[in-house]
Amino acid sequence: MSELRYAIIGAGPSGLSAARALQKAGIEFDGYEASRGVGGLWDIENPRSTMYESAHLISSRTTTEFAEFPMDTDADYPSHRTLIRYFRDFADRFRLTERFRFETKVTSLTRDDDGEWMLRADSPHGPVAERYDGVILANGTLAEPNVPTFRGEFTGELLHTSAYKTASQLTGKRVLIIGAGNSGCDIAVDAVHHAASVDMSVRRGYYFVPRYLFGKPSDTLNQGRPLPARIKQFVDKRVLQAFTGDPVRFGFPKPDYRLYESHPIVNTLILNHLGQGDLRIRPDVDRFDGRTVHFRDGSSGEYDLVLLATGYTLDYPFVDRGALHWTGWSPELFLNVFPPSFNGLYVMGMIEASGIGWQGRYEQAELIAEYLAALERDPGRAAEFRRRATSEPWPDLTGGYKYLGLERMSYYVNKDAYRRAVRAATTALRGDARDAAPGRGIRSSRRRSKKVPA
Repeated sequence: MSELRYAIIGAGPSGLSAARALQKAGIEFDGYEASRGVGGLWDIENPRSTMYESAHLISSRTTTEFAEFPMDTDADYPSHRTLIRYFRDFADRFRLTERFRFETKVTSLTRDDDGEWMLRADSPHGPVAERYDGVILANGTLAEPNVPTFRGEFTGELLHTSAYKTASQLTGKRVLIIGAGNSGCDIAVDAVHHAASVDMSVRRGYYFVPRYLFGKPSDTLNQGRPLPARIKQFVDKRVLQAFTGDPVRFGFPKPDYRLYESHPIVNTLILNHLGQGDLRIRPDVDRFDGRTVHFRDGSSGEYDLVLLATGYTLDYPFVDRGALHWTGWSPELFLNVFPPSFNGLYVMGMIEASGIGWQGRYEQAELIAEYLAALERDPGRAAEFRRRATSEPWPDLTGGYKYLGLERMSYYVNKDAYRRAVRAATTALRGDARDAAPGRGIRSSRRRSKKVPA
């Protein structure tokens, strides 16, 4: 059993992945979760959850589930209710639930002179203060709403989609949805059945992917050797045109980027409703004036509710940004996991990728576990891993795609390129790769977690 001890912050899919990987590696850890139980944002009762009643997976079950724990459902795209049961069952099956302290919110992480991390948290039983050899941040990427500013003032109801839970919130209202991501389009489909009217304000075009192609979940096709980026874009764009037509004819702007260079919309029901006249597309917002919204093309509309489908901002509020090598919109991390300083912080789940699933996140956790095991059992190999990460070019995680320069794309990766890179790094740490020659390193101190006065 490990003599080092680590903390895991968050009990959603990423936190559970980390807990399971450390458990299998025999590494000691404590888990912290601000909510009542496991599941993260998939628990609609979690105060920080951004879930809504109609939410379902947008990637299919078999490409999303943990490999060692298949979902107990035949649904191709399960609902959030099925998924929260899945995470609870996963945690119970592997006895992970008992390893977390629930309703315990981490408030700060600071590093002491010995290189250990002081974790402070608030719990129902009072303040918590403990030291750890390292901390895994797995508190999620979709919890802090991105709320843009607009000229003027809207005197109706202004909500971010994070506050949307049920379609009854829209009943009888003139609704404007700003933004057309996957959540925005889901909510628009809800709205046409309840609202008095529905408009969507968009600033750029989108690609729409149907959930089924040729009778199968669309993301289960071409699961073998991935096509080169340009070939896949050429082929898939023509397949989509055959199945969904051109979204421009429904009022969307023409995309100024290639397919897969931004996250596609996995929802073609919205195109059906546009074709039926149930909603309409409006240009980008220019300003608010009471309940009137003025658009960039000079048109305007009257609304009771403006819903901001404007995404989320990456946030690790309990630790100094410098410790994560934060540059611009997000931390700059080796494989989106390791700060270049290798200071004992590790980030789980800071990846956005079409189709990477929870198994892709679990592979992240395996890499972290392998590195932590090497720190204690083979420090030379851990030192060689650090040397490569800090002195050699980092692997290309784009898969040849030129992603849009947007905040939400700042930590976007291609799932195939990313998983290849992570698996290769894990293999090297295990000493299975030819070039994984042990280096010389300094053995880490062997201290167990110590409680200190709060």
